[in-house]
Amino acid sequence: MNKKAFFYFDDVIWLFRDLTREKPKSIFDHMYLKVLKEAHDKYGFKVQMNAFYRTDYFYGLDEFTLSEMTDRYKEEFKANSDWLKIGYHSKQEFPDYPLVNISYDDMVKDFKAIKNEVVRFAGEESFSRCVCSHWRPISKAGCKALFDNGIKLVNATGGPVAEYDENSDILPYGHSYRLLQNRQPETKIFTRISLNKAISSSVCAYNHLTQEQLEETNCNLKTVKDEEIGIHFKQLQTHGNVVNLSKLDEMEKEYEKILECEFVGLCGHEQYFYPDYYGYQKDHGEKLLKACEIMYKNGFEFIFADQLV
Repeated sequence: MNKKAFFYFDDVIWLFRDLTREKPKSIFDHMYLKVLKEAHDKYGFKVQMNAFYRTDYFYGLDEFTLSEMTDRYKEEFKANSDWLKIGYHSKQEFPDYPLVNISYDDMVKDFKAIKNEVVRFAGEESFSRCVCSHWRPISKAGCKALFDNGIKLVNATGGPVAEYDENSDILPYGHSYRLLQNRQPETKIFTRISLNKAISSSVCAYNHLTQEQLEETNCNLKTVKDEEIGIHFKQLQTHGNVVNLSKLDEMEKEYEKILECEFVGLCGHEQYFYPDYYGYQKDHGEKLLKACEIMYKNGFEFIFADQLV
């Protein structure tokens, strides 16, 4: 079996702030990209970094936006675009579920704000045609807008859905308010498979796979084409594996259940690399390297998700 693995990092923005302000000689002098480059050199790692447009005021008022990102590293990004790509994520970290009920025009505006800047500072070849959006759910109008702007594949949720019964206690973190604001007909709730038990009850939207579709596409190279819009959907995170939710000494055992898959999707989050982040994990880089080592030793080749379409 020719096994494939896709890895994406969400919530990427502090990297671009640091490159702009610190002006290292190479992008790989930055501690985050240095680890990614090590994984690439050792294990053939390829990665999609999903970018916010701006930092969030949750962390303070020292705002940085992609419009400020220096273009001094454009040629270096382009030279490494065969394994390092940047994708759209959302405007900023909060609120959760930013795209669940988004309008067509707002989706176009938000998407282009990020894409145009990435192309400016990293080149067209560095921009991904796969969207892994913040918290994943996207409205039907949002999916149509993404397809009309060149996106081929969208990360999906999947599993049995239920109508929201107005019981706000079923959803954590005030997520019921995100579900209700400008609510679209396709916005519902579902049970999420995740190591983070707090979000077992989650919100879903148009990019949601039925249980049958999920079973047909899980652990293989298949995608689901939406015949009305033309865009493809796939749940790109296999069995809820997220690097920052794993424990280093348990990863070998944890990954056993996915090693027979034809396709494995893994992810992580940028902020866990940063010592000033409240959830900082000093072994986050080690965990990334361990995940790549396990994939490599078990015969997986790293790819970009839009290659599936």
